[in-house]
Parts: sequence; structure tokens; C-alpha cells
Amino acid sequence: MREYSPADLLDLDRRHVWHPYGPMPGRQEQLLVESASGVRLRLAEPAHGQRELVDGMSSWWSAVHGYNHPVLNEAARAQLDRMSHVMFGGLTHEPAVRLAARLVEITPEPLQHVFLSDSGSVAVEVAVKMCLQYWRSVGQPRKQRLMTWRGGYHGDTWQPMSVCDPEGGMHELWQGALPRQLFVGAPPSEFDEAYADELRTAIERHADELAAVIVEPVVQGAGGMRFHSPAYLRVLREACDEHGVLLVFDEIATGFGRTGELFAAGHAALSPDVMCVGKALTGGYVSMAATLCTSRVADGISSGEVPVLAHGPTFMGNPLASAVALASIDLLLGQDWRGEVKRLEAGLLDGLAAARPIEGVRDVRVLGAIGVVQLDHAVDMKAATAAAVREGVWLRPFRDLIYTMPPYVTGDDDLARVCRAVCAAAREG
Repeated sequence: MREYSPADLLDLDRRHVWHPYGPMPGRQEQLLVESASGVRLRLAEPAHGQRELVDGMSSWWSAVHGYNHPVLNEAARAQLDRMSHVMFGGLTHEPAVRLAARLVEITPEPLQHVFLSDSGSVAVEVAVKMCLQYWRSVGQPRKQRLMTWRGGYHGDTWQPMSVCDPEGGMHELWQGALPRQLFVGAPPSEFDEAYADELRTAIERHADELAAVIVEPVVQGAGGMRFHSPAYLRVLREACDEHGVLLVFDEIATGFGRTGELFAAGHAALSPDVMCVGKALTGGYVSMAATLCTSRVADGISSGEVPVLAHGPTFMGNPLASAVALASIDLLLGQDWRGEVKRLEAGLLDGLAAARPIEGVRDVRVLGAIGVVQLDHAVDMKAATAAAVREGVWLRPFRDLIYTMPPYVTGDDDLARVCRAVCAAAREG
């Protein structure tokens, strides 16, 4: 096999590899990662004087246990020795069965049925399909629209794009082609009765055409990293129940402890009709997601003219991903994850306080293992990233945000370094 130098690889990357939200050929300089362990990414060549970077992003919020974890490595090796994949149509296997049962056990009580898929966007597609098919099956086919609030992000495939913020978001290009959904204003951070009335009124007025309300509970992720009062979730639950609308929570970013509760729905002590999980599900090892629903939803679909959920990804229930997901969940719940997230929250509150007086900083906010510095202008991504790398930290700013979601295993010294890097990026960006 031909050996490539780092320069050769980067040249091939620039010419042939499409990166997220990037042009082709590539224009942005990529950092070539050679290996990763713990919370550190090791580069093939130094960048801005650094060969190792503390990962402040958990690889887009998924690697909650860090990298190269011996427990997850062993789970993957053991499953590889049995089988890495087998089709899920007409066959089943222990890792997927055990994973589904474990997810039912740890998610809110009424969620009983699990559809396994291979990415968060697909999990949301499946959730939407469940809701649309439920209403068709029970004789109300007019209920086809979705309601959400502005500032949300649910993925890059078709139905998820339709419920992302239509103004200024990544999918604004597709307005006019996407299904036309119902949007209300972005949720205020603190509870506001007038806004709660806006939610109630919108659901009541459009109940005849609404299949579901879909939101990211408590934390809006890639749409703007906003936090909101859990009380709005109770408003949605009550209004949906009153007017016959399903409620979907997209917990792909918030699930598995990131906000300080195992699932963000726990902040409001309630359950949706459908819930999507992903990202940290496998600890960042293998792409996998899941859509859970109540027996009411499943029974409704199964009693319809087409009594099956017509969806079946090739890698659905992948044994390798299922085995690692089980190991990741057990690893998380077998330790004081809540205490670790509280420790990270305290460190972020302390370390990011230094960003408040920086010129151009509009807001600093922290919840659980999430720290956000919002600027009053668009981030100079190249300058901000370089500033963070000089501090020995990997961050991925976007729009007007410099934020961090560190792995839960990040030590106090490394967390302090991440906070210094966020502040440096804010000054330079």
C-alpha cells in the first residue's frame, strides 16, 4: 500500500473530500488528526506550535467518554469477533435487543418501542414518519403539518430541514421546496406567560392540521445554542394533550447527561410521545441513533391500512454499533455522571466568566456540560480557530458563537485550558 505524507493527504483531501458545510475544492485548511486518546487529539504535524489539542467539542457532542476508551474498545473487539453486521429484516440479534430494552428502561416511562437507525437526521425522519402515519392510520390524514419554534436545528435531511429555523439558518436555501411547517417565535430563556399563551394559541388554532410539535428540549443546539425554561415543555405537553397533537422531543444533542439530567425532558419531569436520541449514544465510536415512541403511537400505526412503519435502513440495528452503545450507556450510568457534569458546569461558569468583559461579547451562558460565548458579530472562524489551537484546544465556532461541549472525562486543568481557549477565540474572532 502506498504511503502518503501529511502534505500528500491534505492535498488529496482538498481536491477530493467534501467536508461539512464546505465548498469543493476545499478552501479551509484542515488539521490532520493522527490519533486520539483521552481528551486529546494528536496531529500528524504541529499547527500553530501545537501537536496535541484538548478536544473541547466531544467530536460534535458525541465522545462523552473521550477517545480510545478501554471499555468501549473491548466491546467493539468482542463484537467484531462475533459479527460486525447482519441485516435486520427477518433477523435479529442480542446486541440490538438488549440495547432497545436498555433504552426503554432509561427513558421516560411511556416510551416502549425503539426504531434503530444510523444517524440523528434519520431518527428525526423516522419520528416525523411515525407521526404522519399514526394520524393517517387513525383516520385523520389531514394532520400533516409540524409545529416548532424558531432557533431550532434537527438535521440535514428533508423533513428535519423543514423544521429548522427558516430564516438565517443553514437550510434557508431550500425554502419554497421544503414542506411548509408552522413556526412560532424562539422560546425566551426565562418563563414568560405571554409566550406560553402564544404556544397554546398556535396549537389550538392549527390542531386540525398539526400532526406533531417537535422541539429540542431545554437546549437548542446548532440553531443557536440557546437555553430555555423547562416550563415551556409542560405548556407544550398540556396543549398537545388537550388538542390532539403528538409531541416529539429531539434529544440527539441533549441526551445522555449533557444538560445535567439524563435526558432534558427530565428537567420538566414529563415524557413526549416520540423521542429521538443519537450522538453520545455510542460514545462517539460508531454512527447510530434511535427513535422511541409510546404504545399509543405504535398501536395506531399497526392498526392502519398499511400496518407497518415503512422504513428500513440498511445498517438498522447494526450489531457493532449496538454493542458499543450498550457499553457506553453502562459506562455512563455506572459512574457518578451527574457529579461529573456538575463539576464541568462549575468549571465552565468560573472559567468563562473571564469572557464577559471582552469587547464584542454579548452573552455568556452555561448549562450542564455546555458553555457558550455569544458575540455581537459573526465569528471570524479562521482567526478564532487559530487562537484556540494556539492555546492547545480544538473548538469549532459558528455564526456568532464560540462554545464548548467537552467530554465528561475532561480534568479540571484541561477544562481551564478549554475556557482560556474560548476566551482567546472570542478576543481574536
